[in-house]
Amino acid sequence: MSQTENATAKVLITGATGFIGSRLVKALAAEGIPIRCLVRRPEVAFPPQVEVAQGDLLQRNSLLAPLRGIETAYYLVHAMAGERAGFEQRDRQAAENFVAAAEMQGVKRVIYLGGLGQEGDQLSEHLASRLEVARILQRGAFQTTYLRAAVIIGAGGASFEMIRYLVERLPVMITPRWVSTRCQFIAVQDVIAYLVGCLKDPRTAGQTYDIGGPELLSYRDMMERFAEVEKKFIKIIPVPFLTPKLSSYWVWLITPVKPSISMPLIEGLGNEVICHDQAIRSILPIPLTGFDEAVRRALEEESGTFPLQG
Repeated sequence: MSQTENATAKVLITGATGFIGSRLVKALAAEGIPIRCLVRRPEVAFPPQVEVAQGDLLQRNSLLAPLRGIETAYYLVHAMAGERAGFEQRDRQAAENFVAAAEMQGVKRVIYLGGLGQEGDQLSEHLASRLEVARILQRGAFQTTYLRAAVIIGAGGASFEMIRYLVERLPVMITPRWVSTRCQFIAVQDVIAYLVGCLKDPRTAGQTYDIGGPELLSYRDMMERFAEVEKKFIKIIPVPFLTPKLSSYWVWLITPVKPSISMPLIEGLGNEVICHDQAIRSILPIPLTGFDEAVRRALEEESGTFPLQG
């Protein structure tokens, strides 16, 4: 089942090879927290002290062994990066399988990273699916901590890569209206700090928190600020007739972000995505990273190789 036998592992990370999961693995391992990573392909490399368990969230029985002995599990998976058709069903089935297996193995806590968006809003299919996954997890016989984030800025993240390539390749942009919708970005290192902090502080068990950075910015603001950091000239001209579908294909022509990833991101900007409560700040008052610093750190990190994830 694993590359190493670590019977003391009490924390499981799903989505451990992704944009968030891979960083969380390193952060927890650096603190000496015993962790087990759920992967579909066991050949993925992890730090030597990390236990690796093979399983597939779409195959319920394959989850029983990886969840054995686990007290807290991170749920960091979603189907947006795969084929767009039927992703809601895959998200639903994966969450239901996970809940059933976690209940059978006596998991006590689950920490889930989802998206900002209110039930009363006209949510995109992607955000609606992330909300449905949260509801499925919250019905489980364990305590679910639900963190809700909007745009996450970090090397290898789809939003960051989309902004970066547009700024670097198009000094003059004719853009759709969605570039003016405000959203509350958060630096990836701050997301990791919250995920680690929730594990350590039992007061967060069973709670829902909005997490965001210190500024409210539109995609236009972020592209202009990105250009300032890189000392590049850009001119942005919004027009009303570009639909999310057309926009996603336009983004695909300019950037390496596939329409299956960019379209859900763009559709999600039909509504403002901002934090409506700051309750987590009283429990985990981590220093928040401003946009310019988040971009600088991401550009420095880009000198390595990171998988493009949503």
